[in-house]
Amino acid sequence: MDFRGLSLATAPGRVMTPRPASEKLVSVAIALVGSRPARVVDVGTGSGAIAIAIASELPQVEVIATDTSPAAVALARLNVARLGLSRRVSVRRGDLLEPVSGPVDLIVANLPYLPITDATHHEELANEPTNAVFAPGDGLDLYRRLIAVSRRQLRSEGTLAIQLRRNVFTARRDELQTLATVIGGLIPWQTSSRIAA
Repeated sequence: MDFRGLSLATAPGRVMTPRPASEKLVSVAIALVGSRPARVVDVGTGSGAIAIAIASELPQVEVIATDTSPAAVALARLNVARLGLSRRVSVRRGDLLEPVSGPVDLIVANLPYLPITDATHHEELANEPTNAVFAPGDGLDLYRRLIAVSRRQLRSEGTLAIQLRRNVFTARRDELQTLATVIGGLIPWQTSSRIAA
């Protein structure tokens, strides 16, 4: 499939197929990094689309992609190798930021956020892996956990960028508590963007 002009291998039914809406998160990441060298983490990478697109358009960055799914890790590694990015993109299996050591400049994530109790209302997602789309409770726990652990990993001027539905929310390290508060009461389809401290 095509994602921001890149030809990616997919694994329908085993790894979520990237959506065009995720290209917006890539655009935000590119704008945040600019021309400076940076260490970027893509959490919940799936096929590797977001990590690969960022690395392809920002040749000065190192990208670490993480996922808990063995199938996703294998597919992302395949896509990274196919596009010749193995020297700058590493794919690691693990929960959220667990596989990442040392400080990073930017964390991006497009994680599952639909409540598992709503699965029967989303027939259009029936062929996607359940754990790539749906999450327990109100669906936002993965984002809450990511916000909590990001403070330890981000540099002092680092940024977290997350996508919920078609909206991207960004918060610097010193704004993470504000973002956590917003996520705590967030209606997932509510429009927002920058989180101000």
